[in-house]
Amino acid sequence: MIETPSLVDQYCHGVLRTELGLGTFEAQLARTDGPPASGTTLFDTQTGFAVRRWCPPLLDLEPHCPPARYLARRRELGVLEAGRRLLRGSGVATFLVDTGVPDDLTQPGELAAAADAGAREIVRLELLAQQVADTSGTVEGFLSNLAESVHAAAANAIAFAAAGNVVVADPPDAGEVRGAAGRWLAGRRVGDGLRDPVLLAHLLWIALASGRPLQLRVGPVLPVDFIRTTTGLGTDLVLLHAYPRHREAARLAAAHPHVYADCGTAFLHAGARAAALLAETLEVAPFGKILYASGARGLPELHLVAARLFQEAVTRVLGGWVAEGAWSLGDAQRVAGMLASGNARRVYGI
Repeated sequence: MIETPSLVDQYCHGVLRTELGLGTFEAQLARTDGPPASGTTLFDTQTGFAVRRWCPPLLDLEPHCPPARYLARRRELGVLEAGRRLLRGSGVATFLVDTGVPDDLTQPGELAAAADAGAREIVRLELLAQQVADTSGTVEGFLSNLAESVHAAAANAIAFAAAGNVVVADPPDAGEVRGAAGRWLAGRRVGDGLRDPVLLAHLLWIALASGRPLQLRVGPVLPVDFIRTTTGLGTDLVLLHAYPRHREAARLAAAHPHVYADCGTAFLHAGARAAALLAETLEVAPFGKILYASGARGLPELHLVAARLFQEAVTRVLGGWVAEGAWSLGDAQRVAGMLASGNARRVYGI
Protein backbone atom coordinates (compact mmCIF):
# COMPACT_ATOMS: atom_id res chain seq x y z
CA MET A 1 0.00 0.00 0.00
CA ILE A 2 1.48 3.34 -1.06
CA GLU A 3 1.17 5.98 1.62
CA THR A 4 0.96 9.48 0.15
CA PRO A 5 2.63 12.00 2.46
CA SER A 6 1.22 15.43 3.21
CA LEU A 7 0.93 17.60 0.13
CA VAL A 8 2.30 20.89 -1.08
CA ASP A 9 -0.36 22.34 -3.36
CA GLN A 10 1.86 24.41 -5.60
CA TYR A 11 -0.95 26.26 -7.37
CA CYS A 12 -4.41 27.07 -6.05
CA HIS A 13 -6.71 29.94 -5.06
CA GLY A 14 -8.67 30.86 -1.96
CA VAL A 15 -12.27 29.93 -1.20
CA LEU A 16 -15.49 31.93 -1.12
CA ARG A 17 -16.53 33.35 2.24
CA THR A 18 -20.30 33.36 1.62
CA GLU A 19 -23.08 30.78 1.80
CA LEU A 20 -24.00 29.42 -1.64
CA GLY A 21 -27.28 28.41 -3.20
CA LEU A 22 -27.56 25.52 -5.63
CA GLY A 23 -27.06 27.62 -8.76
CA THR A 24 -24.05 29.49 -7.41
CA PHE A 25 -22.50 26.30 -6.07
CA GLU A 26 -22.90 24.57 -9.44
CA ALA A 27 -21.37 27.53 -11.27
CA GLN A 28 -18.30 27.27 -9.04
CA LEU A 29 -18.26 23.48 -9.27
CA ALA A 30 -17.93 23.22 -13.04
CA ARG A 31 -16.75 26.35 -14.82
CA THR A 32 -18.30 25.83 -18.24
CA ASP A 33 -19.12 28.17 -21.10
CA GLY A 34 -22.81 27.41 -20.89
CA PRO A 35 -25.57 25.79 -18.83
CA PRO A 36 -26.05 22.03 -18.52
CA ALA A 37 -28.39 20.18 -20.83
CA SER A 38 -32.07 20.60 -20.09
CA GLY A 39 -33.17 18.43 -17.19
CA THR A 40 -29.62 17.81 -15.98
CA THR A 41 -27.27 19.49 -13.52
CA LEU A 42 -23.60 20.43 -13.39
CA PHE A 43 -23.28 17.80 -10.70
CA ASP A 44 -23.54 15.43 -13.68
CA THR A 45 -19.85 15.88 -14.46
CA GLN A 46 -16.71 14.07 -13.38
CA THR A 47 -16.12 16.91 -10.93
CA GLY A 48 -19.63 16.66 -9.52
CA PHE A 49 -19.42 12.91 -9.06
CA ALA A 50 -16.04 13.24 -7.36
CA VAL A 51 -17.44 15.85 -4.95
CA ARG A 52 -20.32 13.52 -4.09
CA ARG A 53 -17.88 10.68 -3.50
CA TRP A 54 -15.28 12.38 -1.32
CA CYS A 55 -16.94 15.32 0.43
CA PRO A 56 -20.13 14.05 2.16
CA PRO A 57 -18.33 11.90 4.79
CA LEU A 58 -16.52 14.97 6.10
CA LEU A 59 -19.92 16.58 6.67
CA ASP A 60 -21.31 13.44 8.38
CA LEU A 61 -23.15 12.14 5.32
CA GLU A 62 -22.87 8.98 3.28
CA PRO A 63 -20.81 9.03 0.05
CA HIS A 64 -22.73 9.79 -3.14
CA CYS A 65 -25.65 11.39 -1.31
CA PRO A 66 -27.95 13.58 -3.44
CA PRO A 67 -26.71 17.13 -4.12
CA ALA A 68 -29.71 18.73 -2.38
CA ARG A 69 -29.02 16.79 0.80
CA TYR A 70 -25.34 17.64 0.65
CA LEU A 71 -25.96 21.37 0.23
CA ALA A 72 -28.56 21.37 3.00
CA ARG A 73 -26.03 19.84 5.37
CA ARG A 74 -23.40 22.33 4.19
CA ARG A 75 -25.74 25.22 5.05
CA GLU A 76 -26.60 23.62 8.39
CA LEU A 77 -22.93 23.52 9.38
CA GLY A 78 -22.25 26.98 8.01
CA VAL A 79 -19.67 28.07 5.46
CA LEU A 80 -16.85 28.40 7.99
CA GLU A 81 -17.26 24.99 9.64
CA ALA A 82 -17.88 23.17 6.37
CA GLY A 83 -14.84 24.85 4.82
CA ARG A 84 -12.69 24.03 7.83
CA ARG A 85 -13.64 20.33 7.71
CA LEU A 86 -13.07 20.03 3.98
CA LEU A 87 -9.77 21.90 3.87
CA ARG A 88 -8.35 20.02 6.85
CA GLY A 89 -9.39 16.75 5.26
CA SER A 90 -7.34 17.45 2.15
CA GLY A 91 -3.99 16.48 3.64
CA VAL A 92 -2.37 19.65 2.28
CA ALA A 93 0.42 20.96 4.50
CA THR A 94 1.24 24.06 2.44
CA PHE A 95 -0.84 26.00 -0.07
CA LEU A 96 0.79 28.24 -2.68
CA VAL A 97 -2.03 30.68 -3.42
CA ASP A 98 -2.52 32.77 -6.54
CA THR A 99 -4.27 35.90 -5.27
CA GLY A 100 -4.70 37.54 -8.66
CA VAL A 101 -8.29 36.53 -9.47
CA PRO A 102 -11.30 38.88 -9.45
CA ASP A 103 -13.47 36.82 -7.08
CA ASP A 104 -13.72 37.77 -3.40
CA LEU A 105 -11.73 34.84 -2.09
CA THR A 106 -9.88 34.15 1.14
CA GLN A 107 -6.30 35.39 1.24
CA PRO A 108 -3.38 33.03 2.01
CA GLY A 109 -3.49 33.71 5.76
CA GLU A 110 -7.21 32.98 5.96
CA LEU A 111 -6.84 29.79 3.95
CA ALA A 112 -3.97 28.66 6.17
CA ALA A 113 -5.99 29.25 9.35
CA ALA A 114 -9.02 27.37 8.04
CA ALA A 115 -6.92 24.45 6.86
CA ASP A 116 -4.52 24.43 9.83
CA ALA A 117 -1.71 24.53 7.27
CA GLY A 118 0.88 26.87 5.83
CA ALA A 119 0.25 29.22 2.92
CA ARG A 120 2.39 31.46 0.72
CA GLU A 121 1.39 33.97 -1.95
CA ILE A 122 1.87 33.62 -5.69
CA VAL A 123 1.81 37.10 -7.25
CA ARG A 124 -0.07 37.38 -10.56
CA LEU A 125 1.93 39.62 -12.89
CA GLU A 126 -1.03 40.89 -14.90
CA LEU A 127 -2.81 42.07 -11.77
CA LEU A 128 0.36 43.78 -10.56
CA ALA A 129 0.57 45.66 -13.87
CA GLN A 130 -3.10 46.62 -13.59
CA GLN A 131 -2.58 48.02 -10.09
CA VAL A 132 0.48 50.00 -11.20
CA ALA A 133 -1.40 51.37 -14.21
CA ASP A 134 -4.25 52.56 -11.99
CA THR A 135 -1.85 54.79 -10.05
CA SER A 136 0.62 55.90 -12.76
CA GLY A 137 0.12 59.09 -14.76
CA THR A 138 2.67 58.69 -17.55
CA VAL A 139 4.23 55.95 -19.63
CA GLU A 140 7.63 56.58 -18.04
CA GLY A 141 6.11 56.54 -14.57
CA PHE A 142 4.23 53.34 -15.32
CA LEU A 143 7.31 51.48 -16.56
CA SER A 144 9.46 52.68 -13.69
CA ASN A 145 6.82 51.81 -11.10
CA LEU A 146 6.21 48.44 -12.75
CA ALA A 147 9.82 47.34 -12.38
CA GLU A 148 9.94 48.57 -8.79
CA SER A 149 6.67 46.79 -7.95
CA VAL A 150 7.84 43.45 -9.33
CA HIS A 151 11.11 43.62 -7.43
CA ALA A 152 9.32 44.66 -4.24
CA ALA A 153 6.80 41.82 -4.60
CA ALA A 154 9.64 39.31 -4.98
CA ALA A 155 10.62 39.91 -1.36
CA ASN A 156 7.51 38.09 -0.10
CA ALA A 157 6.16 36.16 -3.08
CA ILE A 158 6.87 32.43 -3.29
CA ALA A 159 6.51 32.67 -7.08
CA PHE A 160 5.15 34.78 -9.91
CA ALA A 161 2.37 33.63 -12.22
CA ALA A 162 1.22 34.73 -15.65
CA ALA A 163 -2.15 33.74 -17.09
CA GLY A 164 -1.61 35.16 -20.55
CA ASN A 165 -0.23 32.99 -23.34
CA VAL A 166 3.48 33.64 -23.87
CA VAL A 167 4.01 34.43 -27.55
CA VAL A 168 7.06 36.74 -27.42
CA ALA A 169 10.18 34.72 -26.66
CA ASP A 170 12.85 37.41 -26.40
CA PRO A 171 12.98 40.54 -24.24
CA PRO A 172 11.27 43.32 -26.23
CA ASP A 173 13.39 46.42 -26.82
CA ALA A 174 12.75 49.66 -24.96
CA GLY A 175 10.97 51.32 -27.89
CA GLU A 176 8.55 48.43 -28.30
CA VAL A 177 7.79 48.45 -24.58
CA ARG A 178 7.16 52.21 -24.46
CA GLY A 179 4.91 52.02 -27.51
CA ALA A 180 2.92 49.10 -26.12
CA ALA A 181 2.61 50.79 -22.72
CA GLY A 182 1.39 54.01 -24.32
CA ARG A 183 -1.27 52.25 -26.37
CA TRP A 184 -2.45 50.16 -23.41
CA LEU A 185 -2.61 53.09 -20.98
CA ALA A 186 -4.41 55.30 -23.51
CA GLY A 187 -7.07 52.73 -24.35
CA ARG A 188 -7.69 51.04 -21.01
CA ARG A 189 -10.28 51.71 -18.36
CA VAL A 190 -9.56 51.38 -14.64
CA GLY A 191 -9.54 47.69 -13.79
CA ASP A 192 -8.85 46.47 -17.33
CA GLY A 193 -6.54 43.47 -17.45
CA LEU A 194 -3.28 43.23 -19.37
CA ARG A 195 -3.31 41.23 -22.59
CA ASP A 196 -0.74 43.04 -24.72
CA PRO A 197 1.91 40.43 -25.69
CA VAL A 198 4.80 42.91 -25.65
CA LEU A 199 3.98 44.19 -22.17
CA LEU A 200 3.40 40.64 -20.94
CA ALA A 201 6.82 39.63 -22.28
CA HIS A 202 8.37 42.69 -20.62
CA LEU A 203 6.77 41.70 -17.31
CA LEU A 204 7.99 38.13 -17.61
CA TRP A 205 11.56 39.22 -18.18
CA ILE A 206 11.44 41.55 -15.17
CA ALA A 207 10.12 38.65 -13.08
CA LEU A 208 12.80 36.31 -14.43
CA ALA A 209 15.47 38.62 -13.06
CA SER A 210 14.03 38.22 -9.55
CA GLY A 211 15.01 34.55 -9.42
CA ARG A 212 11.55 33.52 -8.16
CA PRO A 213 10.00 30.53 -9.97
CA LEU A 214 7.67 31.61 -12.75
CA GLN A 215 4.41 29.75 -13.30
CA LEU A 216 3.03 29.80 -16.84
CA ARG A 217 -0.52 28.81 -17.67
CA VAL A 218 -0.34 26.79 -20.86
CA GLY A 219 -2.49 28.26 -23.62
CA PRO A 220 -3.29 27.15 -27.16
CA VAL A 221 0.42 27.38 -28.00
CA LEU A 222 3.05 25.90 -25.70
CA PRO A 223 5.77 28.47 -24.86
CA VAL A 224 8.55 26.47 -26.53
CA ASP A 225 10.55 29.46 -27.79
CA PHE A 226 10.33 31.23 -24.44
CA ILE A 227 11.56 28.09 -22.70
CA ARG A 228 14.54 27.83 -25.05
CA THR A 229 15.42 31.49 -24.63
CA THR A 230 15.37 31.31 -20.83
CA THR A 231 17.55 28.21 -20.54
CA GLY A 232 20.55 28.85 -18.33
CA LEU A 233 19.21 32.00 -16.65
CA GLY A 234 18.74 30.29 -13.29
CA THR A 235 14.97 30.77 -12.98
CA ASP A 236 12.65 27.76 -12.94
CA LEU A 237 9.49 27.66 -15.08
CA VAL A 238 6.46 25.63 -14.01
CA LEU A 239 3.84 24.77 -16.65
CA LEU A 240 0.25 24.78 -15.35
CA HIS A 241 -3.11 23.66 -16.73
CA ALA A 242 -1.61 21.78 -19.68
CA TYR A 243 -4.45 19.24 -20.11
CA PRO A 244 -5.19 17.91 -22.70
CA ARG A 245 -1.58 18.63 -23.73
CA HIS A 246 -0.13 17.26 -20.50
CA ARG A 247 2.17 14.84 -22.30
CA GLU A 248 3.64 17.70 -24.34
CA ALA A 249 4.18 19.74 -21.17
CA ALA A 250 5.84 16.74 -19.55
CA ARG A 251 8.06 16.37 -22.62
CA LEU A 252 9.20 19.98 -22.26
CA ALA A 253 9.95 19.34 -18.60
CA ALA A 254 12.01 16.33 -19.62
CA ALA A 255 13.94 18.26 -22.26
CA HIS A 256 14.82 21.43 -20.32
CA PRO A 257 16.55 21.53 -16.94
CA HIS A 258 14.65 24.60 -15.69
CA VAL A 259 11.16 23.42 -16.67
CA TYR A 260 8.65 21.58 -14.49
CA ALA A 261 5.03 20.51 -15.05
CA ASP A 262 2.07 20.17 -12.74
CA CYS A 263 0.03 17.06 -12.19
CA GLY A 264 -3.32 17.55 -10.56
CA THR A 265 -4.93 20.65 -12.02
CA ALA A 266 -6.62 18.45 -14.62
CA PHE A 267 -7.75 15.88 -12.05
CA LEU A 268 -10.80 17.92 -11.08
CA HIS A 269 -12.05 17.57 -14.66
CA ALA A 270 -10.85 14.00 -15.16
CA GLY A 271 -12.36 12.64 -11.94
CA ALA A 272 -12.33 8.86 -12.12
CA ARG A 273 -9.81 9.07 -14.98
CA ALA A 274 -7.16 10.81 -12.86
CA ALA A 275 -4.95 7.74 -12.60
CA ALA A 276 -4.72 7.51 -16.38
CA LEU A 277 -3.54 11.12 -16.62
CA LEU A 278 -0.92 10.58 -13.94
CA ALA A 279 0.38 7.44 -15.67
CA GLU A 280 0.61 9.26 -19.00
CA THR A 281 2.56 12.11 -17.41
CA LEU A 282 4.98 9.75 -15.66
CA GLU A 283 5.63 7.97 -18.96
CA VAL A 284 7.27 11.11 -20.33
CA ALA A 285 8.88 13.23 -17.60
CA PRO A 286 11.49 12.33 -14.99
CA PHE A 287 9.79 11.94 -11.63
CA GLY A 288 11.69 14.91 -10.18
CA LYS A 289 10.04 17.23 -12.71
CA ILE A 290 6.39 16.71 -11.74
CA LEU A 291 4.66 18.70 -8.97
CA TYR A 292 1.22 18.34 -7.44
CA ALA A 293 -1.19 21.25 -7.90
CA SER A 294 -4.95 21.38 -7.46
CA GLY A 295 -5.81 24.60 -9.30
CA ALA A 296 -8.80 24.72 -6.90
CA ARG A 297 -10.74 27.96 -6.71
CA GLY A 298 -13.83 29.11 -4.86
CA LEU A 299 -15.08 25.89 -3.25
CA PRO A 300 -13.20 24.11 -0.45
CA GLU A 301 -14.67 20.94 -1.95
CA LEU A 302 -12.33 21.35 -4.92
CA HIS A 303 -9.25 21.49 -2.69
CA LEU A 304 -10.33 18.26 -1.03
CA VAL A 305 -11.34 16.46 -4.21
CA ALA A 306 -8.17 17.32 -6.12
CA ALA A 307 -6.06 16.07 -3.22
CA ARG A 308 -8.03 12.83 -2.85
CA LEU A 309 -7.96 12.16 -6.59
CA PHE A 310 -4.21 12.70 -6.62
CA GLN A 311 -3.67 10.44 -3.63
CA GLU A 312 -5.85 7.74 -5.15
CA ALA A 313 -4.10 8.05 -8.53
CA VAL A 314 -0.68 7.69 -6.89
CA THR A 315 -1.85 4.61 -4.99
CA ARG A 316 -3.39 3.00 -8.06
CA VAL A 317 -0.58 3.77 -10.50
CA LEU A 318 2.50 3.27 -8.34
CA GLY A 319 0.86 0.53 -6.29
CA GLY A 320 -0.03 -1.29 -9.49
CA TRP A 321 3.57 -1.23 -10.65
CA VAL A 322 4.68 -2.57 -7.26
CA ALA A 323 2.11 -5.37 -7.47
CA GLU A 324 3.40 -6.28 -10.94
CA GLY A 325 6.97 -6.44 -9.67
CA ALA A 326 8.06 -3.55 -11.91
CA TRP A 327 8.87 -1.30 -8.93
CA SER A 328 9.97 -1.92 -5.37
CA LEU A 329 7.76 -0.63 -2.60
CA GLY A 330 10.58 1.57 -1.34
CA ASP A 331 11.04 3.26 -4.72
CA ALA A 332 7.29 3.75 -5.10
CA GLN A 333 7.09 5.37 -1.67
CA ARG A 334 10.04 7.63 -2.49
CA VAL A 335 8.53 8.78 -5.80
CA ALA A 336 5.15 9.38 -4.14
CA GLY A 337 6.89 11.74 -1.73
CA MET A 338 8.60 13.56 -4.59
CA LEU A 339 5.33 14.13 -6.44
CA ALA A 340 3.34 15.06 -3.35
CA SER A 341 5.70 17.59 -1.83
CA GLY A 342 9.41 16.94 -2.25
CA ASN A 343 9.73 18.42 -5.74
CA ALA A 344 7.73 21.51 -4.78
CA ARG A 345 9.81 22.07 -1.65
CA ARG A 346 12.97 21.93 -3.73
CA VAL A 347 11.72 24.21 -6.52
CA TYR A 348 10.20 26.84 -4.24
CA GLY A 349 12.71 26.57 -1.41
CA ILE A 350 10.18 25.74 1.31
